Amino acid sequence: MASSKEYLEFILEQLSSLEGISHRAMMGEYILYYQGKIVGGIFDDRFLVKPTASARRMMPDAPAETPYEGAKEMILVEDVDDRDFLAELLNAMLPELPAPRKKSRPDPGLWGIRG
Repeated sequence: MASSKEYLEFILEQLSSLEGISHRAMMGEYILYYQGKIVGGIFDDRFLVKPTASARRMMPDAPAETPYEGAKEMILVEDVDDRDFLAELLNAMLPELPAPRKKSRPDPGLWGIRG
């Protein structure tokens, strides 16, 4: 089951106090970024975040769920109505998340282009 655009828009509205929230559609689901880092996503109309130490500490009883078959477990955010909690959660997670990967540019020589 793919996630609805309405649920994505709801979560984005809940996170609107944060600078640098973006998303990317991927196979009917949505990956969420905060300041360029992947924090989680919307999968089957569920807001799941990466299992960082901060996320585990702030949501000790939250269930671990897989976003799709074969994926690593993530943490289900159940309290999506509390904007302040969501902002605090993402701000706590941010330093623990890996920096975005640099996109490698193809070698122009592969196409006979000289630089």
